[in-house]
Amino acid sequence: MDFVARQKKLREHLATTRFDALLISHLPNIRYLCGFTGSAGFLLVEEAGSVFFSDVRYDTQGREEVKGAKVVIARKSVLQALGEWMGSRRKRSGGWTIGVEGEHMTVAEKKRLTDLLPSGVRLRNAPAVVERARMVKDADELGNIRAAVQLGATLFDRALEILRPGIKETEVAAEMEYAARRHGAEAMSFPTIIASGTRSALPHGRATAQPIAAGGFVVCDFGVILAGYCSDQTRTVWVGTVSEEARHAHESVREAQEAAIAAVRPGIRVGDVDAAARSVLRKAGLGRYFTHSTGHGVGLEIHESPRVAAGQKEILRPGMVITIEPGVYFPGKWGVRIEDMVAVRESGCEVLTPTSKDFLSV
Repeated sequence: MDFVARQKKLREHLATTRFDALLISHLPNIRYLCGFTGSAGFLLVEEAGSVFFSDVRYDTQGREEVKGAKVVIARKSVLQALGEWMGSRRKRSGGWTIGVEGEHMTVAEKKRLTDLLPSGVRLRNAPAVVERARMVKDADELGNIRAAVQLGATLFDRALEILRPGIKETEVAAEMEYAARRHGAEAMSFPTIIASGTRSALPHGRATAQPIAAGGFVVCDFGVILAGYCSDQTRTVWVGTVSEEARHAHESVREAQEAAIAAVRPGIRVGDVDAAARSVLRKAGLGRYFTHSTGHGVGLEIHESPRVAAGQKEILRPGMVITIEPGVYFPGKWGVRIEDMVAVRESGCEVLTPTSKDFLSV
């Protein structure tokens, strides 16, 4: 990862704004800019350079990981060290306006830092410039994401080996998560969703101790983190004797998902991708049962920009990675969702998820 180049680009942007510096507090943004993977830190970016602040727990790790920035290790409070350093800068440079990440810095943190600063140093909310940069992945990031997707896809094979009537949802999730760890995953992207029977109608039905019963769908939604980057995949399996109604719902969702994937290419609004999926489901008589957005960006976080939803106007660009995951949900009955990760290429897109989307019953 070229962390120096990323900071340089941010400093060039800073020169076009009303801010004298940007204070990065969101840990995924800090990792993106300088490589730090710990749980506490701030990155202050000025046109003249960058300074990373953390506490004594990260003395060694910070100095090893952080690239392109001076490292300051606080012996007590990180905010205290940050406030003192910014105060000394103010004495040399007069008035100072610092842009902060308003969507991530807590009200309490902002107040504490403000109380530590001398007069003339102002904290103002800044636009989400790092998140916008993160939307387009470079070659290294795409390589990490591909590896995470490939590892994540193997977990569905494990699910199919054990999924049967009587096994608990939590048992299936546990086997998948154990397999993920055994094969090198740092963590799961999110708590594994194994939702069976009527619970499959819950879009985010995390695994419970409920035994899987015959005569319903099981929604399997899962992902891993590898080298900091997330994967996300959903497949839906039928348990027992299959009804025509179930086949129709699954096939309609599959066709909607493929229509949305076919719409992915540079220059297209994300709202148009969402519309492609909804059009298919409306024609199948299932439009009102599709209750969430079609997808989202994925990278260092499992949910990133852009949001692939109705009315969203973000334009797709090469290097963006999004999910395509339409679904239909019948409360009290069952639900179906199919999800792949897709990378936008110079012409069209690349489906990263290798798993078949054919109807499966166990």
